[in-house]
Amino acid sequence: MPVVELTTTGRRTGRPHRVLLTSPVQDGSTLVVVASRGGDDRPPEWLLNIRSNPAVRVRTRRGRARPMRARVAGTDEHTALWPRVTGEHPTYGTYQARTSRQIALVLLEQGPGRP
Repeated sequence: MPVVELTTTGRRTGRPHRVLLTSPVQDGSTLVVVASRGGDDRPPEWLLNIRSNPAVRVRTRRGRARPMRARVAGTDEHTALWPRVTGEHPTYGTYQARTSRQIALVLLEQGPGRP
């Protein structure tokens, strides 16, 4: 499963924050990351940051960081993507079973971003 380095802008500090995430699904140039936080009831900080500012930078194994836009998958997208995520990586289903919140799927798409 590909690993990406996601750089967000802190919603309170305005400073860049980097986190390594796995991307269980890729659709063309769009990368999907899972805001699971291991099934914790609280969402990860990076998700809160992108809700405040969706402009991000993403570095893949292939090279340089590039600007992208992050957005939380809508209901229909989540419904379509979740079986793909858990079918290949059932641990995410285990995480979902641990929490009452719906684990968000975040789409990283080509577009301007510059945290």
